[in-house]
Amino acid sequence: MAGAFLALVAVMAGAFGAHGLRNLVSERGLEVFQTAVTYQMYHSIALVLLALLAAQGLSRKLLAWSVGFFLAGILLFSGSLYLLVLTDIRWIGPITPLGGLCFMVGWALLITSGLRRNK
Repeated sequence: MAGAFLALVAVMAGAFGAHGLRNLVSERGLEVFQTAVTYQMYHSIALVLLALLAAQGLSRKLLAWSVGFFLAGILLFSGSLYLLVLTDIRWIGPITPLGGLCFMVGWALLITSGLRRNK
């Protein structure tokens, strides 16, 4: 449900960025906003897939950790980019890489879960 909800929010944010922000922020701001939307959508879909993989016998514990890192990544990566574009608060920028790191950890945990299943 979280993945589907966050995917819905990504679609809404994308529409807002394409139509509501076009005359309010720079072209670069629109690109940054679109990057946030794209990563949010990818990882929202990943959350839905994690739920399906849990039903296939992969480690629920590892998948749950992966879910947590994907959620944190969406909040930190996409959230910080949204705030940066909408508020121009520059100190928020250094938070973005932490979100990217969360995404990487989430994917590594998913890989580990798959590798453990095959043993």
